[in-house]
Amino acid sequence: MKIEQIYTGCLAQGAYYIESEGEAVVIDPLREVKPYLEKAKRNNARIKYVFETHFHADFVSGHIDLAKESGAKIVYGPNAQPDFEFYSAKDGEELKVGKLTFKVLHTPGHTMESTCYLLKDEQGKDIAIFTGDTLFIGDVGRPDLAQKVAADLTQDKLAGYLFDSLRNKIMPLADELIVYPAHGAGSACGKNMSKETSDTLGHQKATNYALRANMTKEEFIKEVTTGLVAPPQYFPLNVMMNIHGYDSIEEVLKRGTQALSPEAFETAANETGALILDTRDAETFSKGFVPNSINIGIDGSFAPWVGSMIPDVKQEILLVTDEGREEEVVTRLARVGYDHSLGYLKGGFNAWKEAGKETDQIKRVSAEELAEIVAKDNDTDILDVRKESEFKSEHLLNVENTPLDFINESMLKVDKNKTYYVHCAGGYRSMIFASILRARGYDKLIDVRGGFKAIKESGKFNLTDYVCPTTLL
Repeated sequence: MKIEQIYTGCLAQGAYYIESEGEAVVIDPLREVKPYLEKAKRNNARIKYVFETHFHADFVSGHIDLAKESGAKIVYGPNAQPDFEFYSAKDGEELKVGKLTFKVLHTPGHTMESTCYLLKDEQGKDIAIFTGDTLFIGDVGRPDLAQKVAADLTQDKLAGYLFDSLRNKIMPLADELIVYPAHGAGSACGKNMSKETSDTLGHQKATNYALRANMTKEEFIKEVTTGLVAPPQYFPLNVMMNIHGYDSIEEVLKRGTQALSPEAFETAANETGALILDTRDAETFSKGFVPNSINIGIDGSFAPWVGSMIPDVKQEILLVTDEGREEEVVTRLARVGYDHSLGYLKGGFNAWKEAGKETDQIKRVSAEELAEIVAKDNDTDILDVRKESEFKSEHLLNVENTPLDFINESMLKVDKNKTYYVHCAGGYRSMIFASILRARGYDKLIDVRGGFKAIKESGKFNLTDYVCPTTLL
């Protein structure tokens, strides 16, 4: 028996490959399916099933491509009605993979089709449970994402279903059972997940706030729904792609990795109205970029921020990347449903500059330089673009919170005629914020290098007292 967790940090997502006696199952695969196919081939195994725990909102699953390439059967639990061929498993049904058995546990609450898969060894002993977004390490799935599926669903009603699912299906299981969830810290599918990506069920019963034995349903509903904020705009669009289907990842890669000369790139931008996405790091981007580019660095929480900042997954995109990372960028865009990349700037920004094209810059200052500026002018305008929960935990005195998550609302607080110094936690999000507003005509934003971490470590600013956050959303 082989159990492998394939964890993708950018999405804080765990897919799983389980194999026995030449048969394998893949649970909640990512969009690019080649790694799963190659793994099975190396092991002389056949992928028999693709188990889906639910219709994912935060990424586009590779279930359709993987089933097509491998001949595997896509499995969902009760209530799922996708537009493609699949097997609808019944609650309590058992499916064989080699000498292993997977028992289907229907656990509605996060969504109505949410399903966990209980793994039993060849002796019939419970070994592990793959919980999808029903149970995380330290948290449970948020119950507000499936409200639009049916008119009579509310987050309180879904939370009530989740309470029953946890109490009736999962908590009665043995303490030594290993819990393998679909996400960890950093995902927006829960509000306060642990950095750990697996744990024993017994430890979760003892430490997870949502599994307290003496908790009433009313208490559970209140605690699970407290601190929720609106989900990213791309979530329902990804759900629809997971239900209705999508283009093959190979087609997406072929389309998105077309090399465009500076002239062709400029023509495409002018003729299509495509968004120019620059995925270089914030420091490099700030020193020079194609005018009206949006910076979302590939070396960060790239895919979730693309999904949060670009409202339409059908948006056409032109790419400026570090040399050699073009396919990686297109792949990571496709993970969250952005399949309409038109190509990339051949030779990168240097080629654009050498072609004599117009360029732009965004000024950056260090925390020490900001301290000197504030010392000279107490009325210096500073914007903190971290999440509200981060801001409430600790922030600079007399500073405006303009969360990147809600940039359209946040920019209403920004005066085009004023100079602002913008910071986030470490400098990644503040450059996203500054680049978007600059593309919209706000040209007086200055980025703070190193963000709040550098500000705090400088010891030169007055901060509010630290308060432990109750949610990470």
